[in-house]
Amino acid sequence: MSMPSKQKKQKNTSLRLQDPHLEREKLKYDNPLPSREFVIQLLTEQGVPLWPDELAQMLDIKKDEFRYFERRLQAMERSGEIIINRKGAICVADKLELIKCKVSGHRDGYGFAIPEEAGVEDIFLSEREMHKVLHGDRVMVSITGTDKRGRNEGRIVEVLERAVQKLVGRIYLSRGVWLMVAEDKRINQDILIEPGGEGGAQHGQVVIVEISSQPDSYRQPIGRVVDILGNYADPGMEIEIALRQHDLPHIFSDAAVEQAQETPKKVRKSDHKGREDLRELPLVTIDSESARDFDDAVFAERVGNDYRLVVAIADVSHYVKPGDALDQDAVERGTSVYFPRRVIPMLPEALSNGICSLNPDVERLCMVCDMQISAKGEVKQYRFYPAVMQSKARLTYNAVWDWLQHGSDHPMLPNLQTLYSLFKVLLAAREERGAIEFDSTETQMVFNESGKIDKIVPVVRNDAHRLIEECMLAANVCAADFLLKHEHPCLFRVHEGPTPEKLENLNTYLKLVGLALGGGETPTAKDYAKLAEQIHGRPDAPVLQTMLLRSMQQALYSPDNIGHFGLAYDAYTHFTSPIRRYPDLLVHRSIKAVLAGRHYKAGKWSQLGEHCSMTERRADDASRDVEAWLKTYYMRDKIGEVFTGEISAVTSFGVFVLLDGIYVEGLLHISELGKDYFHYRKDIQAIIGEKSGARYQLGSRLTVKVVRADLESSRIDFVRVPELEAADEDKPVVKKKRKVS
Repeated sequence: MSMPSKQKKQKNTSLRLQDPHLEREKLKYDNPLPSREFVIQLLTEQGVPLWPDELAQMLDIKKDEFRYFERRLQAMERSGEIIINRKGAICVADKLELIKCKVSGHRDGYGFAIPEEAGVEDIFLSEREMHKVLHGDRVMVSITGTDKRGRNEGRIVEVLERAVQKLVGRIYLSRGVWLMVAEDKRINQDILIEPGGEGGAQHGQVVIVEISSQPDSYRQPIGRVVDILGNYADPGMEIEIALRQHDLPHIFSDAAVEQAQETPKKVRKSDHKGREDLRELPLVTIDSESARDFDDAVFAERVGNDYRLVVAIADVSHYVKPGDALDQDAVERGTSVYFPRRVIPMLPEALSNGICSLNPDVERLCMVCDMQISAKGEVKQYRFYPAVMQSKARLTYNAVWDWLQHGSDHPMLPNLQTLYSLFKVLLAAREERGAIEFDSTETQMVFNESGKIDKIVPVVRNDAHRLIEECMLAANVCAADFLLKHEHPCLFRVHEGPTPEKLENLNTYLKLVGLALGGGETPTAKDYAKLAEQIHGRPDAPVLQTMLLRSMQQALYSPDNIGHFGLAYDAYTHFTSPIRRYPDLLVHRSIKAVLAGRHYKAGKWSQLGEHCSMTERRADDASRDVEAWLKTYYMRDKIGEVFTGEISAVTSFGVFVLLDGIYVEGLLHISELGKDYFHYRKDIQAIIGEKSGARYQLGSRLTVKVVRADLESSRIDFVRVPELEAADEDKPVVKKKRKVS
């Protein structure tokens, strides 16, 4: 390309100076380049794609600037602002009517492009399109039409960002070729292992593969083994897989380990400065038998007709400062992750089980919410302050509940009885407020010596659990109120009411069973609570409760206070668990800043909220995966046995049945329902036979036989045993297994 004339160059120079964002760029860079906005503006004005050197010439990009200009263009491509087409020309993405999306894969090979812009419908991606990408990739998609079901169907035009660099899965040798099958079933493509890249792994072992060549239209992804985890059935392997599949940080950085080691093991005299002395106050911790870290301690006393409630929370913020090594690891983890028999803590054990844990008979630093509560359960006033304390006892829920029912000579019993009296007051206030409370059965896995499930038992939630819960709720509400009054930002725990679509589905179902939810188009938590009370004791109560739960949205963290629908609070936050939840640590820092007359700048609060919400979901997903795998392993030696159960979920491809007594769920596929054409009715949560009229509905009882327990998919399959259903029709529910040959 010929060099421009001197006159042309001067014109280009003046064009660059016309950048409306030039002053902003000068503040950011010593030698500012044209802003992204100006590049887009120029491309749009030209009306045609431009070559990089053509654009550079127009903007008078000097030779020594060109590589930096290329980097800016590459960053703009990654963010989806421009597309560099196959010929290398630069195009404005909006001109091509492309949509920036994130790929969500399906185990059956197809997928969806989830638009990043809110309110835009998901776009169906065929199996052919999914060959170009892996689950999680960010892409630009053009809509090509609609499929047979009326869904928008798309074509991937450009991959903006490759999300997958490493994968966990099982390696196999097939016809002389090594390949890896990913544990994440949303990644449907096998990963080819480059020659010699198996790294000594044996056929069937679990490995970590690093992707060396990403997929495209013509070839599969290629990788090499970088770590061998072991054999599939090794004890604890399910957790090792989950950690990597969900990209859970599980190894502390060297800097964090070093800082944890240097953290004092005891409270120093100098730490008492500026703190109130609560060492003589009979604070106690009440937790489960298996708990190892103690966030909270409580104390209550009568003050005339009122109560004084003291909730003391471990002062993690004294030891973990913004931006230090421990803080960086903590924010990355976001939360502790609880697996059966193993915990991935947010903080190293030196803190989580040591200096930050409110262990009995040792001095500990704490942040206190000191409340005065009326006989009607109203918080009349409260005060936050830092303190030093010494827990007088480490108590358990079961022991406390036993003492409250049957008495004890334990010296803490009088204090516990006062706490229990206060609990009843707070519970009455909860009911008056209209907070939603459902009956539920929590379960616990009991393991054998080899680390596999021996049995699954229900966990009985008693009033000691609820007592502590009400104390924590009261402190959390005060924390939210305190920060709102002082106009200091924080992360609120927010929970929105039902969406119009979910509300419509719920009301449709309720009409079929002769019930109604009050509140019309804007029901309150009190309306939900009233209905929950109505259905209590009904045979179909579990089904109705499931429908109510499904109609509500997921709670999350946000700097914007929109209240907590389920708990019926105008403002709510998390203050009581800073050892295991990062949002609580942020709340502590905000409260301390207000008390000191300062302002705590955590960064972009909205991004922190999104990140903490993500880490919470990530931890939940990983825990569910591990539990599903363990339950599948547990059912392997029960193939051929018969159980009774209840339909717990209805889908277009069949129903899931929760087995009585062992609390394991499996699939009864639609093909196993009988000789008929079956149709899924989402509105009534049922599958109905076209000819027979047979109805398989949420809550229906069935007798099933276990026919498959597949560890690779963590899937348990059932078939019906209708002859036994008929025989048991008039008998009470029997929660035991039977063998069928």
